[in-house]
Amino acid sequence: MFTPSTCRKTPMFQTFIASTTPETGKNRVASLRSELARNGLSGFLVPRSDAHNGENVADRDERLAWLTSFTGSAGQCIVLADHAAIFTDGRYTLQVRNQTDDAVFTYRQIPQESPKDWLLETLAKGSSLGFDPWLHGHKEIEDLRKALSLKDITLKPLSENPIDTVWQDQPAPPMGKVSIFPKELAGRSHAEKRSEIAGILKTENVQATVLTLPDSIAWLLNIRGSDIPRMPVAHGFAILHADKTVSLFMASAKLSDEIRTHLGPEVRIAEPETFAEALAALTGRIALDPTTTPLYVQSCLSDAAEVHWMRDPCILPKACKTDAELKGTREAHLTDAAAMARFLCWLDQAAPSGKLTEIDVVKELEGYRRAANTLQDISFETISGAGPNGAIVHYRVTEESNRPVTPGDLLLVDSGGQYLNGTTDITRTIATGPVAEDARRAFTLVLKGMINLSRARWPEGLAGRDLDALARIALWQEGMDYDHGTGHGVGVYLGVHEGPQNLSRRGAEPLKPGMILSNEPGYYKEGAYGIRIENLVVVESASIPSGGERPMLAFETITFAPIDRRLIDPTLLTSADRKWLNAYHAQTASLISPRVDDATATWLKQACAPL
Repeated sequence: MFTPSTCRKTPMFQTFIASTTPETGKNRVASLRSELARNGLSGFLVPRSDAHNGENVADRDERLAWLTSFTGSAGQCIVLADHAAIFTDGRYTLQVRNQTDDAVFTYRQIPQESPKDWLLETLAKGSSLGFDPWLHGHKEIEDLRKALSLKDITLKPLSENPIDTVWQDQPAPPMGKVSIFPKELAGRSHAEKRSEIAGILKTENVQATVLTLPDSIAWLLNIRGSDIPRMPVAHGFAILHADKTVSLFMASAKLSDEIRTHLGPEVRIAEPETFAEALAALTGRIALDPTTTPLYVQSCLSDAAEVHWMRDPCILPKACKTDAELKGTREAHLTDAAAMARFLCWLDQAAPSGKLTEIDVVKELEGYRRAANTLQDISFETISGAGPNGAIVHYRVTEESNRPVTPGDLLLVDSGGQYLNGTTDITRTIATGPVAEDARRAFTLVLKGMINLSRARWPEGLAGRDLDALARIALWQEGMDYDHGTGHGVGVYLGVHEGPQNLSRRGAEPLKPGMILSNEPGYYKEGAYGIRIENLVVVESASIPSGGERPMLAFETITFAPIDRRLIDPTLLTSADRKWLNAYHAQTASLISPRVDDATATWLKQACAPL
């Protein structure tokens, strides 16, 4: 049987050194306040985003983490002369308190408490609030400006970010190499994609659109990059013209001759330093995304350009995968499933010893993924939370937080891989020994929600918010819930979090065939355990039942790994629940057994036995 330690000749993708410490917050906030006072500002907005509005940012752009020590993927800090508040959503309510100094920062949870309401309550009338126009979009700033006008508070765009001024050892911009994403995996050439998006521009009577999202540029041009860990994109900007040509602003050091040949003469390459000049030269109707385009871009346009606000035209086509993308991602999930089966088999043997730690679990899982020799990266930092650490939704284990996996703990493992043909994301909650009855009950309620969503059939035109309750209803009936969305979109060798689709109360985007989403309800008991079960699903056309008349959609599940039967209370399952689970486990065993060694196949047969 494969032993993961035999394939650890290369460094792991994941490390366990804490990159921040709460003790630095006090002095760094003091330095920022001094800089704000020097510029006559009452406060400053510190978002998590970079100039590309990405969820994952380069080390150079980790301004929020540098200032506050909070390393979550979403959040904002507002620093005033006498107050500093961090705004996070329900995923990070525990993490933000663990990572930051509560003597320096107060904590606010969104959407229950909004930054604009806090500013209206805290800032004096006539104050001046600074912001970096590279890091905020038009809609965000205009909404905030309108709200703050009630107290004559002005928003002032700054030519230089004051954090960059006081951050003495700020890393350099990333210069990762760009690679080609093969047409056989993309399903279409970049010429075909450029023609399609240019057609959208012509329909809108637009001369050009400015693209600032790295994944939009990567998708459009069939390229991938290495500027950001876990997200295979390259930093740059692009202008797509209605004649389907592209002006690409990307550091030449990233682009080999092979890439230049791939892009061809219709993609003109220029250095990023010329981006502002090119924006100023645009004329006619220019499309900008009000949510994702930095306000700085708008400020560069001349009076000869008319802004046409519309969503980045690449976003929806990128979300609706081609047949080739779906074929590749299904194969990537089977590759990943074999690694997961080997890992879960190993874990069942090792966990009862009481000698494992959370870090051991992460190392073994990455080792199994690497064994196939197709893993490009992990798709995010593996979450390995034992006992109470599992209740921290986006927990990242460090050498300081590393907890033993004590027999009887619930162990929550949320992980994924970046493969050239697809991106995976899977969560399993595992029993490491006999568990309390309340934990089994909660696990079964979460499972019922996951099954409800997996079995859903709905009329075309519905959005994620219309389906979200299906995953929660069993929990709601017991007075329970969870404070994160039920599902997010997923890319194909791109972002593990990809819009515009999602499954949540805020999911307004109609679901369409070809979209990939996660299905991941959960339950978290602070100080005790966390539970989450996650599969990825693809939206597909569904057959219309006899007598039916409306076009329907459904989900195809593409993640295959056993769900821990030891944590299921069968008395809580309906016959339909049981039928789905048994069929899912039978399909898992059938698909994955031929891909694993004999010992794992034997374990898999037992783990997938009918309930």
